[in-house]
Amino acid sequence: MATQKQRLIPGVGIMQRILIIVPSYKEEKNILHVIEGLQAHVPELDILIIDDGSKDKTREIADRNGIKTIQHPFNMGYGVSIQTGYKYAVRHGYDVVIQFDGDDQHDPSFVRPLIDALNASGCDVVIGSRFLGTGSDRMAFARRMGITFFSSIASFVTGQKFTDSTSGMQALNRRVFTFFSQMERFPTDYPDADLIITLCFSGFKVKEIPVIMHNRLHGQSMTSGVKTLIYVIKMLISILITLLRKKQLNEYRCACG
Repeated sequence: MATQKQRLIPGVGIMQRILIIVPSYKEEKNILHVIEGLQAHVPELDILIIDDGSKDKTREIADRNGIKTIQHPFNMGYGVSIQTGYKYAVRHGYDVVIQFDGDDQHDPSFVRPLIDALNASGCDVVIGSRFLGTGSDRMAFARRMGITFFSSIASFVTGQKFTDSTSGMQALNRRVFTFFSQMERFPTDYPDADLIITLCFSGFKVKEIPVIMHNRLHGQSMTSGVKTLIYVIKMLISILITLLRKKQLNEYRCACG
């Protein structure tokens, strides 16, 4: 605990312990640039890489650069990696978690705006949306339509406008990542629109801010090819399960006031 870096909240004078969790799978060609970008833009923050059972040099590169790494014994899924990061943050007393993917698509210059928006807005989660600003990666038409489709579902169900339901670039306060660390039915593969709905049903406040994301230069997206169809099916099922759990999630809202 004593070795954790802290960040002063401007204008408030409160020190925060902030952890950047970086879920990664077979990212040996990307992870060094991710690390260097984060260290250049937010050197005061701790970084934790969750290596999801990679058989390449992802962990070796992280270790060589002095970055704390947790390695799963085998590939367990993106959602499990994120939840591992949440559990680590709870155990080590962090106040804020930043999610930042290891595929080098997220722009590290937007980490500070995410944190500032979380502190200034009074929200529990701030999501970086590539569709609110003028810059975003050039994605395939089918993928863009898929994001729009699930964002529309999340918006309709929650009554709040969302534009980028698949964004993995987020800032979460301690209430949220503690809640998700204890969630038995946390999605193992794709925690996207279903988690946004879960957050809103559970009484958490969520907002989006504009960010820029870049095209992946190395490796393959986890929702490419036939995986896209699998993603759609699993997400629809997960959203249905979340809707069926609305009463239970509302009870959590009431219990937390």
